[in-house]
Amino acid sequence: MRSDMQPDDRVRLLHMVEAAETAAAFVAGRARADLDTDRMLLFAVVRAIEVVGEAANHVSPACRALLPGLPWLAIVGMRHRIVHAYFQIDADTVWKTATEELPALRSAVQAALDAR
Repeated sequence: MRSDMQPDDRVRLLHMVEAAETAAAFVAGRARADLDTDRMLLFAVVRAIEVVGEAANHVSPACRALLPGLPWLAIVGMRHRIVHAYFQIDADTVWKTATEELPALRSAVQAALDAR
């Protein structure tokens, strides 16, 4: 653990990594069209994205500064959009987030956790 990272921040970052890994497991071996036909899959992936955003929302400004390349506002904003505009969830955006954006996010956050 980085000596300049608070324990609560470490926990939140771990939650982000775990939720990103969970989303990856949900979509592994699946296709974008599966989100249209499998409501349980869609709900599961959306929930994982929501957890990433909720955890990110509670990461301190000091810790966010350690990861300046992450789009913190967009991550938290997506969580807010999912929660408050649940009736307008776009499956294309969910798929792209789960298959492209979360793997990169997971790698960056894990690297910060591993740094000493």
